[in-house]
Amino acid sequence: MLAVGYQKSLPIDDAKALVDIELPEPVASGHDILVEIKAVSVNPVDTKVRMRAEAEPGSYKVLGWDAAGVVVATGDQVTRFKAGDEVFYAGDLTRQGTNAQLHLVDERIVGKKPASLTFAEAAALPLTAITAWETLFDRLKISNDPVAGAAPAIVIIGGAGGVGSIAVQLVRQLTDLTVIATASRPETREWVENLGAHHVVDHSKPLAAEVAALGLGQPAFVFSTTNTEAHLAEIAELIAPQGRFALIDDPKSLDISVLKRKSISVHWEFMFTRSMFQTTDIEEQHRLLSRVSELVDAGTLKTTLGDTFGKINAENLRKAHAFIETGKARGKVALEGF
Repeated sequence: MLAVGYQKSLPIDDAKALVDIELPEPVASGHDILVEIKAVSVNPVDTKVRMRAEAEPGSYKVLGWDAAGVVVATGDQVTRFKAGDEVFYAGDLTRQGTNAQLHLVDERIVGKKPASLTFAEAAALPLTAITAWETLFDRLKISNDPVAGAAPAIVIIGGAGGVGSIAVQLVRQLTDLTVIATASRPETREWVENLGAHHVVDHSKPLAAEVAALGLGQPAFVFSTTNTEAHLAEIAELIAPQGRFALIDDPKSLDISVLKRKSISVHWEFMFTRSMFQTTDIEEQHRLLSRVSELVDAGTLKTTLGDTFGKINAENLRKAHAFIETGKARGKVALEGF
């Protein structure tokens, strides 16, 4: 089968950073389903893994986790899907990725693809939807555990990014919280406004003053998707006492002692935890994606696809990685077909 992989961690402008390869077709067993990949999307985690993890000697590492495709075979313990089903999912960081014609994935982290979306539109959703959902509802508990005395509001830092784009929608559509998203460019401000943000503030300016100027009071929740280290002092100032703060990025260092005097709880979300550790609740990601699919087909949520980069091959994936590395992506980046 055709795939895109690499052997050494190289800058993305090196032609060997990602190359077209041929690999044996995988065989489904146990809880695995074999999926014919129709579309993939590229996330910051793809670029990070490319630079941090090299292939075993004599082999290739295949990146890619977000995918949408069609089931072509099932393992002997599979009960949720059958051949011909259209699915979408975010994969497992410990296994080979989705940048291949055929891909094995545990059915328990797979959802039924939204019928109303193209494969590319669907591939843009799983990783960011799981990340946003787990952060908002499992970690921050925004829907069932209010913060006493705080403004019923959430600040989403990096509202126009992949995770921010779905988080804005989930909060706006499924809760009564006021959504304060951050964006610094005209096109990203427009993007988050169209997704449903009540207010947009500029994260290139002091955030505490930007939020205070809205006159809402101190928000109960802050969800930081990017540049957390740079914003932490402002977050500590703007958040309400006993508020809840979550982050998903990878600061080189993070001194959370600035949050102590307000008794702020800190939650770090990593959507691969359940699959990486085979937790007893791993099937929650199947249920979560199934719920997202229903909400999309009902018109409650919409895809966050921002840009497409053509067919799935090494050249186009190198372009997509380079674009992601600029930090200027709006929504998600996808590729479709081989």
